[in-house]
Amino acid sequence: MRPLAAIGNVNIDLILGPAEPWPKAGTEIIVDHDELRVGGCAGNSALAWDSLGVDYAIAANVGNDQFGTWLKEAFGVRAREWPVETVGTTLSVGITHPDGERTFFTTRGHLPLFSFDEVRTMLDGERLRDGFALLAGSFLTDALTHAYDELFDWADAHDIAVALDTGWPLDGWTEANKRKTLDWLKRCHCALFNEVETTTLTGETDPREAARQLKAEMPSEAIVVVKRGAHGALALDKTGAEYSVPAPRVDVVDTIGAGDVFNAGFLAALAADLPLETCLRVGVTVASEAISTLPRSYGNPLSAFLEETRK
Repeated sequence: MRPLAAIGNVNIDLILGPAEPWPKAGTEIIVDHDELRVGGCAGNSALAWDSLGVDYAIAANVGNDQFGTWLKEAFGVRAREWPVETVGTTLSVGITHPDGERTFFTTRGHLPLFSFDEVRTMLDGERLRDGFALLAGSFLTDALTHAYDELFDWADAHDIAVALDTGWPLDGWTEANKRKTLDWLKRCHCALFNEVETTTLTGETDPREAARQLKAEMPSEAIVVVKRGAHGALALDKTGAEYSVPAPRVDVVDTIGAGDVFNAGFLAALAADLPLETCLRVGVTVASEAISTLPRSYGNPLSAFLEETRK
């Protein structure tokens, strides 16, 4: 098993819903479901790694309030070196809707203060050598994002393959945000984007063609993954060969963080040197389990998938 690490956004998610219709200003509605949980792309992926039974490191920060304390406690010894910023912890309130869509209200909080200097103090480059680092929440971690060139240099120096999931920009996919993302991808081993992000970045309507355009922007050995929700996922390997895996039909409870959970399953399988198609299947299976269970579960550990491949 190659080493795994997550770098990026860990915050609080408060999930409420379903809400329909959207309430008028000044009114109050009652919803059936609420859940307070660890959130953020890096946080969601790390929790899924825990459930899969794989070892990992995580570099993140928190605010100086009870939410920050709770987040650190959720990750135990792995969060021992997390810096505590002198601001409140980032809080994201997700309102779910009956059609599976959701609306987020998020505070700036601690995430913009997360820096590369802090990352360097938390992660041992030598221990992560020849491993994978999930880099997440690019449009929320302002200070770290400004130092991405330094982070990529550090990763290259330790032969760490960076897998990028930027998340959706707060101001949308402007031309400037597209250019920045394509520049980052030139330094990455793996792109982990959903279908809308992939097609928006490239201007292509076909996700397969969009994936090929992204791959053309990346190093020759790079992998491009397109997360397609109910349609599963597809990927291009370093040779450009395409693989696609459908998603099982499930009764959806909550899709928040589905792509993050997919990232965890996919990268865990990749770190175990499983074939790319199997990596896609692990990611889709784990994500499908997560979105269809309450309280959320992630299904079988990675060892069960490894046993399957040996049969």
